[in-house]
Amino acid sequence: MNKKRIIARLDVKNNHVIKGIHLEGLRKVGNPNELAKKYYSQGVDELLFIDAVAAYYDRNSLTGIIKQTCKDVFVPITVGGGIRTISDIQLALNAGADKVAINTKAVESPSFIKNASEVFGSQCIVSSIEAKKNGNIWEVYTDNGREPSGIDVLEWVQEVEMLGAGEILITSVDQDGTKKGFDIELNCAISKLVNIPIISSGGAGCAHDVADVFLRSNIDAVSVASLFHYEIETVGNLKKYLSFEKNINLRL
Repeated sequence: MNKKRIIARLDVKNNHVIKGIHLEGLRKVGNPNELAKKYYSQGVDELLFIDAVAAYYDRNSLTGIIKQTCKDVFVPITVGGGIRTISDIQLALNAGADKVAINTKAVESPSFIKNASEVFGSQCIVSSIEAKKNGNIWEVYTDNGREPSGIDVLEWVQEVEMLGAGEILITSVDQDGTKKGFDIELNCAISKLVNIPIISSGGAGCAHDVADVFLRSNIDAVSVASLFHYEIETVGNLKKYLSFEKNINLRL
């Protein structure tokens, strides 16, 4: 059985880590390099950096932050936001990232996932999906949850797996920042359809929420922001709770 992972998510705007609700109403919560070192020292398994304003500038601007983080942090790093070309991926990897998360460009041109996975390997390509409930379906959104695509999330996850994505990052826009727990129904539905690892993001308000999504759906990792940024839990305490009280098989 694969060991479950805890990933710290850092959404970055103008060199500040920010946090909002439903991916909006952003407020500054800290310095990205300082928070990355803090979560690394506490035992986080991976870091996820998202350029929160890449859609405005049509590019990813995290290269300098990633280079600095890699001097002090030695866990896998995923970079997302504004990844639109093969060159963008190469720049992120050259800066020290291990993986890239692709959303908008994949929706606009699904063949980009295929091309990227062929060039860099599936293990490097994360399909980032922003999901909003719309009637009886979850719809894929882009541009930080602002733009509807008309695509059904459950159809899209199967397509990105077929195209060569090595992992899926599913962010529930409805739950993001609410601290009301993950969208369990969404995570269960996706985990029944694909065989690649799933990272769940959006909604963690306490350690129980993280345990809940692990125990009730077959996901592989959680991406946590508010829980760590607002010091509701430390990485170490969360891992102890999940491992020793809930018997969840974690990387320790």
